This record gives sequence, C-alpha cells and structure tokens, in this order.
Amino acid sequence: MRQRRGTWASLIGIVALGCGAVGMGGVLSGGIGARAEQPANQKPIVERLVLQDTIQPVSAGELRRAIEQANTDGAEALIVELNTPGGLLDSTREMVGAILSSRVPVVVYVAPSGARAGSAGFFLMEAADVAAMAPGTNAGAAHPVMELGGQPDAVMSQKIENDTSAFLRSFVAKRGRNAEAAEAAVHSSHSYTAEEALDQHLIDLIESSDGQLLAALDGRTVTRIDGAKATLHTSGARVVEVKPTLREELLGWLVDPDIAILMGILGALLIYLEFNTPGTIVPGALGTLMVLLAVFGLGLLPIRFTAVLLLVAALGLMVLEAKFGGHGALAIAGIVCLAFGMLTLVAAPVPELEISPAVAIGVSLAFGLITVMLVRLALKARRMKARIGADALVGARATAMEEMTPEGHVLVEGEIWRAAAAERVEKGAPLRVTSHEAYLLRVERA
Repeated sequence: MRQRRGTWASLIGIVALGCGAVGMGGVLSGGIGARAEQPANQKPIVERLVLQDTIQPVSAGELRRAIEQANTDGAEALIVELNTPGGLLDSTREMVGAILSSRVPVVVYVAPSGARAGSAGFFLMEAADVAAMAPGTNAGAAHPVMELGGQPDAVMSQKIENDTSAFLRSFVAKRGRNAEAAEAAVHSSHSYTAEEALDQHLIDLIESSDGQLLAALDGRTVTRIDGAKATLHTSGARVVEVKPTLREELLGWLVDPDIAILMGILGALLIYLEFNTPGTIVPGALGTLMVLLAVFGLGLLPIRFTAVLLLVAALGLMVLEAKFGGHGALAIAGIVCLAFGMLTLVAAPVPELEISPAVAIGVSLAFGLITVMLVRLALKARRMKARIGADALVGARATAMEEMTPEGHVLVEGEIWRAAAAERVEKGAPLRVTSHEAYLLRVERA
C-alpha cells in the first residue's frame, strides 16, 4: 500500500511539474503584460461591468475584480458602463490606478442616455483606453470638495485643486486627449455634453448602444499607458456580464448612509430591550449584529468626529431628561443634537453619500421620544421596591365578606384575608388596605 501511494504521488508530482513548466513557458514566451491568445475558432470575449452608483470603496472593489477577471479570461476589452454623480477621491485614485495597470484595454462608456460621469466619474472616463459616451449624456464638474468638512483656507484649497489637476494631467496627456479642457472641469467645474466632449477631444466615440460601440471598437488601435499599441478585435465578440457578488451586493447596501443609520438606531433599541428584559437573547443578538453592520457600513465613508460627539451628547441629554425631568428642555436639546449629528455625520463630496434630511429628522424625533420614554420607565421600575405577600396588598381595594366588629374577613384581589377596621363595617362595604400586622390587614372605608 505504501509503495502504491508513493507511485501515485510521484506521478502526480511529475504531471504538476510538467504543467508548471508549460505555464512558465507560456509566460516567458508571451511576456508578463501579454494577453492570453484566443483559439482561432473561438469568438473573442468582451466583458462588461455596469457601475450605476456613487464612487466609494465598494465600487472600487467591483472594478478591481472585473479587471482581474478580464485579465484572467484574456478578454479583448472590458467595457465599464458608467452612470455616477461622483464620489470619494481616494476610491477614485484606486480605480484609476486599476484601469491604468490593466493588461486588458478598458473602455469607459457613459450610458444610457441621460446618464452622467460627474466629478469622480470624469476621472475614470479620462483614464480609460477608450472613452465613449451615449447621446444625451454629460461629464465633468470635477472640482475637488473637502471630505472632512469645513472651509479650507485659500492656500489649502489651492493645494488640493493643484494636486487633483496634476493627477488628471498625469494620464490625460498620455491618452492623447485635451488636457486643458480636462483641467477646466477641475478648476471651474465645467461640464460637457457628449458632443462637446467629442469636439474638445475629451472622448473618442459617441455611440447609442453597446452593439454600435462594439462595431466601432473593432479594428481600433489604442495606445496603452506605457506607449504600447494594441488592436481591438470585437467583431462578433461574446459579451460576458460581470455580475456583483453577494458580498458586494451586501456592502453596496450597507454603504448607503440612510440604511446604515436606520439599522444602527433599530439595533440600539433592540439592545436596550435585551437589557430591560434579560434572557430573551434574540433582541440582544440581533441588535448587536445590526449595530456592528451599521458601524461597518459607515466606516467605509468619511466620518466627522464632531458629529460623533453630537450624537454622544444627544444620548446623554436624553438620559438626563428621563432621570431628572427637565420639563422637556433636555429632551428637545438632545433631539436637536441628534438631528444635527446625523445631518453632518458623513463628510461626503456628493449629496448621494450623505444622510438625507428627512431620514435624519424623522429618526431623531422617533428615537428621542422612544429613548426618553423607555429610560423613564426603567428608572421608575428601579425606584419601586419589590413587595411580596401582605406588603404587595397595601393600597389595594378590598370588599368586606361579613360584618366587621371590628375584625372579619375581606376579599382582596381574589384572596380572602383576615382584616380589622377602626370602626364597624357592614358586609359588602368597599375598603382599602392601609397596612398590615403579620397576616392581619388593617383596612378603612374606601
């Protein structure tokens, strides 16, 4: 048995070594930057990714994965259908770097009609090997916006603008496009229609559909970022859609600030419910999961720490209102702090990445009122002393079951007790328990 296992192991090792040698030979002969050759009888592959969202870490991950897949599959090109209002500069730089380093030519196509490549999307379009737009689209308005809030001084603003402009020039000129017109989108937030972009040599093509785009790309020679030439063969190409993974769909859902804040607030209320009724387990576990997911989603976005302080102050004011009773003044101050904290929480360069005012104000009012009410109930319950037996009957109503002169039997909450009154009491008279001595209740007329 050992000898047979050794023989099989040797055969497997030889086959693996041979495959590795063939693979290495292919790399050495084809070169590191070469694309895989398609068999003569096989249709060329063109892969297509649709990005219709803000530019943030999730969309950067989608593009990076699509480029890696296109490189692995040896595709003729990767078409990125783009429709975005803009997004984060750090994610934009990462995506531009992925496009420039791709072995497979990347085509950015602003589509369908009515779409836009605003702000960060303009950088992606200009970084592509081929930039195309559909009729009725626009691109530009790429002036940088401070992500950490506040108004920078003139020197800092100029530094940011010049750095962003230099970043754009670093690849626009190498693509053979109009660097001066591209810089106008940064310095003066200029925006271009598809026809204007073509006239200004900011894009290469205007095509109405994917089919027309593939026909226009066939036989086109593009200049890569390193100066090398590549000819595209897209005639009769098989288009492969690059679908988002389950992880990317979940992250794309969580990175929505409205969803993240709603999930965090609901999770906090579930955790409070667990503390108020220990042992239920499910609310606490679910609430903790929701809060962690909300923190993770918001962690992908630029957060203002001053807004976090406002949220902490809001919670403190609500607790003080519930404990000391500020006639509503502390609660109102807490709700105002909560609303301002939510409105300014995300330091986003585009409104689509901010928490909407309707969500911020609605959640603040609801959460503030619920928190004050629940905390008051909890504090009231803690102040009440636990009472059992005869102690629990003090203050309860009773009914005389017989004439009391002055002692007799009374019915209290469905139980019969021996009781004594300070005066004669007729049968059926309503009474109230005032105190007790051992198991003898003291009652008086209600």
